[in-house]
Amino acid sequence: MNDAMTLSQRADALEEQMSRELDYIVIKSRIYSLAEGDMSPPPKAGAIMAQNPTARVLMGDDPRLPAMPEKPTLVDFFKYRFGPATHVLQSARHAVNAGLPEKMVLACLLHDISTMGFIRGDHGYWGAQLIEPYVDEEVTWAIRAHQVLRFYPDESVGYEYPASYVKTFGADYRPDDYVEEDYKRMRDHKWYMSGRMITVHDIYSFDPNLHVELDEFTDVIGRHFRQPKEGLGFDNSPVAHMWRAMIRPAKYL
Repeated sequence: MNDAMTLSQRADALEEQMSRELDYIVIKSRIYSLAEGDMSPPPKAGAIMAQNPTARVLMGDDPRLPAMPEKPTLVDFFKYRFGPATHVLQSARHAVNAGLPEKMVLACLLHDISTMGFIRGDHGYWGAQLIEPYVDEEVTWAIRAHQVLRFYPDESVGYEYPASYVKTFGADYRPDDYVEEDYKRMRDHKWYMSGRMITVHDIYSFDPNLHVELDEFTDVIGRHFRQPKEGLGFDNSPVAHMWRAMIRPAKYL
């Protein structure tokens, strides 16, 4: 490949080569390209098919990914779609050790699932929306709120602005205006402290020596997460399409 190609161009060229060699064609969603700073048109499926007439665009399961059960559960998403879950597992253990109610342990367990399996930007808002039909309203509110509250210290519970944020975002970083406005509203909300507890038990440095298994929380999930009998993504809920997007992230249409 041309050494002058950008990383994104090299990845696209490799993917196009794979598509020619395999019997399916992967066309990335626009948001993938935008995340690479790439505004160029997507590869044309027709042109690839012309070079490999047996190939078809990917409309079913992606053979590059682990197969999902027919009726996937939340635990299945942890196993087969969410990235390494060390962070949220440690946060949930931290909440258990602090004696938090089970539904708040669940909130700590789920607070970053959007980052792990869907999208990073506004991950608290996306994560809350993903689980809204299946959990107590307070859990949803707390997960949405944690994204905002983490930027603001609260001496009453010993929460300081994370030192890692200074290193990651820069000392001059200031949250966007919509975050500031949401903070003002959330500060006086009846569930403020629930959202705050996620920030308190959000482990900002990962402990490589602390191993936590998801099995520790299966009973909590069973009691506080309303698993649809049809499986996540297939229950006709307002967010089913979001779970299906994680099952088949490269589906053409």
